Amino acid sequence: MNTPAFFDAVARITLHDPLAELLGAAENGLIEYGYADAVKLAGHSCPTVAGAYLMTLKALGRLYPEGTPERGGVRVEFDAPQAEGVTGVIAAVVGLLTGAAGDGGFKGLAGRYSRRNLLLFAGGTDSATRFTRLDTGAGVATSCHPDVVPAHAELQALMPKLLAGAASDAEREEFGRHWQMRVKRILIDHFNDPALVVCRDVPPLGAV
Repeated sequence: MNTPAFFDAVARITLHDPLAELLGAAENGLIEYGYADAVKLAGHSCPTVAGAYLMTLKALGRLYPEGTPERGGVRVEFDAPQAEGVTGVIAAVVGLLTGAAGDGGFKGLAGRYSRRNLLLFAGGTDSATRFTRLDTGAGVATSCHPDVVPAHAELQALMPKLLAGAASDAEREEFGRHWQMRVKRILIDHFNDPALVVCRDVPPLGAV
């Protein structure tokens, strides 16, 4: 699989997965993910996939400042329903990295290692997405704003021709190049832009 060169320059994340360690799937339970893994899951690279990847990295870094995040140790709640807008796409990337799953997730072994019902929707949270550690109750509210990184004007001009099947090979190549340049700007140039991914600590649910 040949991907744009900048994929390799995007920040990666290593997580500890106790289930993977138990079952011998990963030495010491350590699993590393990169942006290309999210792209393979989604089948494409776009601002939504990039934003979901970046948002999850930021949230986990904030929840686990002392060390390696625990995969399967975080509950993720979306304010929107799963089928609304791009929520489902974002949730798929979030689930890949965190291990959180919905009703069809792994049910666990002897009451441990469950991934089921850790990915929730239409939760009425006070933020677009909320990440909560299961062990401490610490929470991070997040939202991603890819419009902070505007698309190249040429994209809007080429989009109708591509969708109509009227674009030339050169125009299709140009469109893809501009599209991925925006993704690169999101993931690399704006990696630390506080306006792109907004994170704030929130009290444990039910706390006064």
